[in-house]
Amino acid sequence: MPAMTQARTKFACLIGFGEAGSTFARAGSWGPRAAAFDIAPARRAVMDELDVTPCASAEEALADASLVLSLVTADQALDVARTCAALISPDALFCDMNSVAPGTKRAAAEAFAAAGKRYVDVAIMAPVNPAALGVPLNISGPDAAEAKDLLTGMGFEKTRIVGDAIGRASAIKLVRSVMVKGLEALTAEMMLAAHAEGVAEDVLASLDASEKTIKWPERADYNLDRMMIHGRRRSAEMAEAAAMLRDLGIDPLMTQGTVARHQDIGELGLTPPPEGYAAKLDAITALQTSNPNSNKGES
Repeated sequence: MPAMTQARTKFACLIGFGEAGSTFARAGSWGPRAAAFDIAPARRAVMDELDVTPCASAEEALADASLVLSLVTADQALDVARTCAALISPDALFCDMNSVAPGTKRAAAEAFAAAGKRYVDVAIMAPVNPAALGVPLNISGPDAAEAKDLLTGMGFEKTRIVGDAIGRASAIKLVRSVMVKGLEALTAEMMLAAHAEGVAEDVLASLDASEKTIKWPERADYNLDRMMIHGRRRSAEMAEAAAMLRDLGIDPLMTQGTVARHQDIGELGLTPPPEGYAAKLDAITALQTSNPNSNKGES
């Protein structure tokens, strides 16, 4: 595909074209209305498949964008925002949709303010798959209303303004994540111990007796599944949650443990995960036994 020229007008720019970016573009059929940049060259083929204009640099992708969706990994979000602050048009809106701490979003917003540019805090409140454009979005910041209109125009179905302060949308997400991701990590720890002692069925039955919303065998299987597939990404997100708690003067004892547990299980590379919680636990145990460093946060 020939290089994009300055004369070509785009509506949207996606910085990062991994699972979230490609899922949104596919569901929205944005085609020539969108351009994208990703540091992984292999993702250009997916951009071509979806008729999204692949760009060789962030500068090229941002050249004519009126709406920018930042969908990168949590550990890269602030650097990417600071880079884009120097490149984006003053009339464009930069929607930071990454799962990072409120303080990280505020630091990014400061870079935009210093450059006379506009920044919006957007939090994705549920898994992108299978919801796609039906995933709930929380939006906050001085330009939240305009961002909501533009995101709705791109096909997002569930957008909600939660305030005019940068960081508020992300605070709602990450405080909730302390519980949601924490429960997943606690499940893994509980199930590994129960499995080792040969009491998994009894423990799960005991939990079922006290909570009937979802049976614990299904819950345990689901939580382990999510950690195997998304553990490394979620670990980066929970490191941001731990940073948020420290900013609030709270020692993130359990949250820091959640960071390590998600990272440990994610790094085992058990994708696709085995079927059933027992098979998952056997696979985790086997890998950790054969590689003692696998449960010490080492690659």
